[in-house]
Amino acid sequence: MKIIKAAGIKAKQGPANAFVGTVFAEELIGAPQPPSRLRVNRVTFTPGGRTNWHTHPATQTLHILSGVGRLQELGKPAQELLPGDTAVIPPGVKHWHGAAPGCHFVHLALTETDDKGEYVVWLEPVSEPDYAKSSTV
Repeated sequence: MKIIKAAGIKAKQGPANAFVGTVFAEELIGAPQPPSRLRVNRVTFTPGGRTNWHTHPATQTLHILSGVGRLQELGKPAQELLPGDTAVIPPGVKHWHGAAPGCHFVHLALTETDDKGEYVVWLEPVSEPDYAKSSTV
């Protein structure tokens, strides 16, 4: 067994090649120990903060802790995410998620790795016009 003390978890600002705006991630479970393939991060988005478009080689599950968020699959309207909601994103689905306009947003990201240990493929940023459309949810 292993206990990870909260005091030892440090928030790191999300890199510009993966996020738009100010986003902080706290790695709760990092590189999995086989046979587990699970990675867990608590991600905090400030207003306007969001991921770039991206895909996952295995399933990603988001569990919403606080605030108001958005999740959008390419070619579909954005959906609102509220505390207590859980979103399951299948492998290979191009999507983004982040804070609703004018809101903070916090979620747990539970992401599985593939056989090679990969868990995300970062793509292009979500444009300001595309993000603005999410405010009509």
